[in-house]
Amino acid sequence: MNRLRSFPLTGIVILAGLLLVAMPAALDIFRLNLMGKYLTYAFVAVGLVLCWGYSGILSLGQGIFFGLGGYAMAMFLKLEASTVADTKMQTTPGIPDFMDWNQLTALPSFWQPFHSFPLTVLAILLVPTLFAWVLGTAMFKRRVGGVYFAIITQAISAILTILIIGQQGYTGGINGITDLRTLLGWDIRTDSAHYILYYANACLLMLVVLAGYFVVNSKLGRLMVAIRDREDRVRFSGYDVANIKTVVFCISALFSAIGGAMFTLQVGFMSPGFIGTVASIEMVVFCAVGGRGSLLGAVYGALLVNVAKSSISESFPELWTIAMGCLFIAVVLVFPKGLAGLWQQYIQPHLSFRARKSEWLKAKTDSEAAK
Repeated sequence: MNRLRSFPLTGIVILAGLLLVAMPAALDIFRLNLMGKYLTYAFVAVGLVLCWGYSGILSLGQGIFFGLGGYAMAMFLKLEASTVADTKMQTTPGIPDFMDWNQLTALPSFWQPFHSFPLTVLAILLVPTLFAWVLGTAMFKRRVGGVYFAIITQAISAILTILIIGQQGYTGGINGITDLRTLLGWDIRTDSAHYILYYANACLLMLVVLAGYFVVNSKLGRLMVAIRDREDRVRFSGYDVANIKTVVFCISALFSAIGGAMFTLQVGFMSPGFIGTVASIEMVVFCAVGGRGSLLGAVYGALLVNVAKSSISESFPELWTIAMGCLFIAVVLVFPKGLAGLWQQYIQPHLSFRARKSEWLKAKTDSEAAK
């Protein structure tokens, strides 16, 4: 029964209705495509809820995994758009254009597996997860945590960004991988494709949220909360805290990588700007605004912050960074539990009271009718 209580069926249904019915009906294709882009950030926010909210592991480098998943998908799409026929005007036909501009004469060996879509999907799922496992094992086994873990992950995201920009001939450099056209011959630039990709994106996000609730309601979820609150007691009880933290970190990385891959499909490019420290910190803000203890709140937080970002930056582009800073300060000082906390504190009690009152009135009426 406790597990059923911690699964918000009503909230899941409302979110599904919003994403799958209300938004497609109310928004034009341009705005709907923007919402699809924002939903890809929600994958990261959901992973951060598990990692930060439930386990107490603040990662400021989630852009690493978002970018790895996005680059893996972009590499496949770029190779599909770089056939000999499509690149016959290049000095070396059959390789991506940025490689030809940088005077490469052959496709690098680490690009070869991305000719295959199944191998690309495996890379999206496995490469970020394995990287998170290596990183987590290296730090959690040495009991690195708290602010030190956050700083190290932030530093790694900066290092990876510099590496990608510096290896322009292999990665596209600062511009990233652009001019992505088709997925297995299907043109992803058309309006109909944007609709389909939006629905695929929303359905995948719902599956990720459900997977998150499965983790939270499992024994692993209870151990995550115990580690967050009393790590030493869990360790003294005989559990390997480092392994548990690593598993959670890997799940968070996997969710982020799926979001990155869907971002590439939704937007049509991938660049190092989505890996760096600024992007990673913004992803933490999405989670904090929605409520770091709520998986559903993380989705709403990602949507709300990005909608606000687009609205403010369209009218007052110089004010957005100030607004983002003020928003984060407000979350810390005014509503530390985010939107989910506001809902639980101010709205849900009134709804519960009305429901109980309605039940009482119904029972009273039935009792009087029986007499």
